[in-house]
Amino acid sequence: MLDANIKQQLDTYLQKIAEPIEVSVSMDDSEKARELSALASDIAGLSDKIQLSYRALERSPSMAIGEAGAEPRVSFAGIPLGHEFTSLVLALLQAGGYPPKAEQALLTQIATLRGPLDFVTYVSLSCQNCPDVVQALNLMAAVNPNITHTMVDGALFQQEVDERNIMAVPAVYLNGEAFGQGRMTLEEIVTKLDSSGGEDKVAQLSARDPYDVLVVGGGPAGAAAAIYAARKGIRTAMLAERFGGQVMDTVGIENFVSIPYTEGPKLAAGLEQHVKEYGVDIITAERVADIQRQDIVRLRTESGATLASRSVILATGARWRELGVPGEAEYRTRGVAYCPHCDGPFFKGKSVAVIGGGNSGIEAAIDLAGIVGHVTVLEFADTLRADDVLQKKAHSLPNVDILTNAQTTEVVGDGKKVTGLNYLDRATGESKQLALAGVFVQIGLVPNTEWLQGSDVALSDRGEIEIDARGATSVPGIFAAGDATTVPYKQIVISMGAGASAALGAFDYLIRQSVDDTVSNLAKAG
Repeated sequence: MLDANIKQQLDTYLQKIAEPIEVSVSMDDSEKARELSALASDIAGLSDKIQLSYRALERSPSMAIGEAGAEPRVSFAGIPLGHEFTSLVLALLQAGGYPPKAEQALLTQIATLRGPLDFVTYVSLSCQNCPDVVQALNLMAAVNPNITHTMVDGALFQQEVDERNIMAVPAVYLNGEAFGQGRMTLEEIVTKLDSSGGEDKVAQLSARDPYDVLVVGGGPAGAAAAIYAARKGIRTAMLAERFGGQVMDTVGIENFVSIPYTEGPKLAAGLEQHVKEYGVDIITAERVADIQRQDIVRLRTESGATLASRSVILATGARWRELGVPGEAEYRTRGVAYCPHCDGPFFKGKSVAVIGGGNSGIEAAIDLAGIVGHVTVLEFADTLRADDVLQKKAHSLPNVDILTNAQTTEVVGDGKKVTGLNYLDRATGESKQLALAGVFVQIGLVPNTEWLQGSDVALSDRGEIEIDARGATSVPGIFAAGDATTVPYKQIVISMGAGASAALGAFDYLIRQSVDDTVSNLAKAG
């Protein structure tokens, strides 16, 4: 099942298992069950601390992992390969006594959660966001005996997915009821379960001394800014909901200079590791709500915490732009999707639409064409905006149609899921309909700057933060970088450079402020 190279890498990891564990496999007559059995056999053959057994579990084929002789608390319904292979490896290590990586205060909070808490997460093995949720819940199950977690491959258990009307992943259920949708961090999950821990965190954050530089945002711009600031030897912090930003939604990255190919989650993990090497205070699972410049810059988070800093770098990034038409909000996660890599497998053999003819839209159409039955691309303008090489590829695919001058006017459904969309042919003025199972929206980005409306930080008519060549905003001491700003090109490499520039600009500002303060104090003394 596993090739020699992967076995060698896995063998290295499994040496860290301290206590005996048991891998239990539940079989049926399917080919997938035989593949899962082969995978389990390969794993058991790599360590004398792993015992393999066969037993009936709730779903078949599935694999349960736990301490030897104890009831397992982590299960994988399906074959945990692809993006979930790391989740499998971590589950094996944690069951064998390898300590989970999380702050001690958070681990203590998890250990005190009352149960039973039975989590089920529906995933797609091509989803790059799903492992974050799976690994977080597996960790919680490893720490607290009152918690269990099962990962379910939605493509393999299609009937179950259809019964629950799941059309977007990750989809998390707790004790049989919907708990969460989309990417969630460990901190976010725990806070949702135990708000008292959040109150303690607010108090601790508000009591912190002012920083020299406080970076808001954990994407490429924020990471670069934090690294460049910390390298100057000044007290630096980063506040972000999570690391990665839009990078986490990017599967293939082929234009990052010096690296011919990488993937978004891998790059995000590298950014996080690099930032941590410089002793930056990292504050996650927090979203900024307000900023004010007084004697110092003060930030207030949505949780109620207040942080102070001599300078701030805003790198809040951007998110997918929405259509803003009737039916879009109603059918979000029920046929309206924004990540073709995550949700594409749920439309296997069906007809879908991609809204947008830029690079992201045409790339989505090309990727979906290999999964779904038919793809229709709708572009508002009279020509596509994607790179020529992408256009040629899309036009060569037999199950891809491209409509230009097509203005989407409504997403329609039967009350449970999407059944089609209506659009206006702008060339003829005629209203038309398409019968569809899914609509993938790929019409660009909108900056995450709504919270700055009404503040002293100047915004463009598009809501972007206006900056100069050094990343300075209209407010002294407040800098900005990345996709949330007026920088003309939204690219990873450009965001990183802008983050570095903003950090150097902030450092220069701090030096000048120190000189001005010294001169002022001498003048007063004289």
